Parts: sequence; structure tokens; C-alpha cells
Amino acid sequence: MIKGIFWDNDGILVDTEPLYFRATSEVLARFGVELTQQQFIDISLKDGSSLFSLAADNLTTAELGAARRSRDERYSELLREETRIIPGVEETMAALHGRVSMAIVTSSRPEHFALIHDRSGLLKYFDFVLTRDDYVCSKPHPEPYLTALHKSGLRPEDCRVIEDSERGLLAACRAGLGCLVIPGKLTRTGDFSSAERVLANIREVPGALDDLPPR
Repeated sequence: MIKGIFWDNDGILVDTEPLYFRATSEVLARFGVELTQQQFIDISLKDGSSLFSLAADNLTTAELGAARRSRDERYSELLREETRIIPGVEETMAALHGRVSMAIVTSSRPEHFALIHDRSGLLKYFDFVLTRDDYVCSKPHPEPYLTALHKSGLRPEDCRVIEDSERGLLAACRAGLGCLVIPGKLTRTGDFSSAERVLANIREVPGALDDLPPR
């Protein structure tokens, strides 16, 4: 029986990844780097690495720091304007609330997470949230999900992760957790062969969880 679900945030609950791509590409363009969507997918969504590595050879450490701050500020602006809840999220959370413990485990920085959920109305469904400041190593390292397991007090076999990216899936698997993947527009070409299920949309999650065999 599933007792806990750890949800990714960006790409699963909210459609923010295109905004992050836009903010990063705008800042990199100032330094003569034209960020392609495929580079964004490969470097950020698959590997979890810094996109500013593309400009590292041409910038000092101080300039790189300033560029990242500029990107974060631009991303914040876009979040205030355009954050969108993915269709089906509200009804799925309502269906699962009270049946299982639920938490969000995200690579978002706390200030961005706060902007994303300022008016989302979703946080009432979750027992706790882990953002980027709550652990040292980000996905695909297992630490975010190991931290969630420790905080929840649950066993790995009693929990499942819901992710949309290869690096999120890898983090879950490395933490000993089963993972269901819902690919998004930017991640649908990924290798999700190690997922327990690959779903078409978030509305399929409750039924898929009910059908999973014990681990």
C-alpha cells in the first residue's frame, strides 16, 4: 500500500520550465551565447548542470555570478506574470489528499517556489516542501529524495515519486524509490526505461498507484 508520494514541482505541478529557458537564454544572449532548446534539455533537464557553463570560458567568476543573479531576477519577473498550473493537478491533489502523505521535492530555489505558489492554492495538499536550500546536492543526486524519506519517516517501499525528467527519475532510483514519470513537452524524448510507469498526464496517477505491485 502506498503511504507517501513525493512530487516534483516544475513540469509536474506547474508549467515553469519554458519560463526558465526564456530567462536563461535572454541573459546568455548578452554574452554572445545562443541557447538552443536542445541544449537546455540536455544540460539542465537531463544532467542538472549549469547552463552558464556555455559562457564560462568568456566570463570571470564575478561576471558569472552577476549573470546568474540577472537570470534569477528575470525568472522571478516571468513567474509573477505567467505561472500556470498544469491541467488536472487540482483534481488529482484533491483525490489523493487524506489518502496518502504528500510532499513536494523540488530543485527550485525558495524565492522562486514562493512566487510560483503565491496564488496556486496547491500547498494545502502537502505535508511538507523541500526546496533547493534544504539539501546540498541537487537531482540527479539522491539526496533530495533521501531527505524527503527521512523527514516523512516512511520506508522507500511505501513511497513513490512523480517526475517529468531523466535527472529526477535517476535521483528517485538512486534513493531506492519507485518512480512514475509524466513526460512534458521538453522531456518527452527522454529515456524513462527505469520508471515503474510512464503516464500521459497527471490525471492517471491515482489509478496507476492503485495498480502498482508491492515493492
